Amino acid sequence: MITRILATAATEIRIASRNRWVLIAVVLMVLFSLVLSAAGSAPTGALGADRLSVVAASLTSLSVYLVPLVALLMSFDAVAGEVERGTLPLLLTYPVARWEVLAGKLLAHTAILILAIVAGYGAAAAIAIVVDPAALSGLAALWRLTWTSVLLGATFLGIGYALSSRAKRVSGAAGLAIGLWLGLVVLYDLGLLAAVVADDGGFFTKSIFPAALLANPADAFRLFNLTAAEATAAASGVAGAANAIPQWQSLLSVAVWPFIALALAALSFRKVVP
Repeated sequence: MITRILATAATEIRIASRNRWVLIAVVLMVLFSLVLSAAGSAPTGALGADRLSVVAASLTSLSVYLVPLVALLMSFDAVAGEVERGTLPLLLTYPVARWEVLAGKLLAHTAILILAIVAGYGAAAAIAIVVDPAALSGLAALWRLTWTSVLLGATFLGIGYALSSRAKRVSGAAGLAIGLWLGLVVLYDLGLLAAVVADDGGFFTKSIFPAALLANPADAFRLFNLTAAEATAAASGVAGAANAIPQWQSLLSVAVWPFIALALAALSFRKVVP
């Protein structure tokens, strides 16, 4: 079983390397991390927090957009692409279970995400520590951001596999992936904000709004890192909500969502007809 999963993962890593996904993911994370690190470290003195904690808070805003996007771009053709190229029927003729194929793809794509995340955050941390050696006290915040980013990426990998299994063509899977990213990461918060403004402190704001934030994996990730970080004041938008929602609730959402997404992916993949 493990041998079959590792063989599938090795194949996926070779495909990703050939398609330049490894390079693209690493370059994107390093480039944006460095830019945001330089911009986000400016208010350190005013906040009274160490430079690396402020950088971690700034990187949270980057990760909530970039990590899901990279995960979806890697996973949207994981199944639809195999079907369209005609390689899935051949793959399933081998003595390998469908869940093992999915596990191998997940292992490979998660490894690429970890490489990109560590490279991006590591570069930002290195600069912060070189500029201010006292920034070492913020390593805990950066480590927390790193492993939660991996969980967020795994969630959207699972969602991407589910969409890829439902789509009949790669082009359709790509459209679904981009539409879902726009909906969950961009438009979802705008809709909640409009509802809160219209509600004016009523039932929606007090009862539904916190649950709606926790129901979105991207918002739960952001809430957990904001409540856990020392530099929550560096972030805007959901800082007030972060202080109002218990930290354990956002952590639970971050931890549970990958399993939900992978379960959806497994159920969708079972229905794929090669």
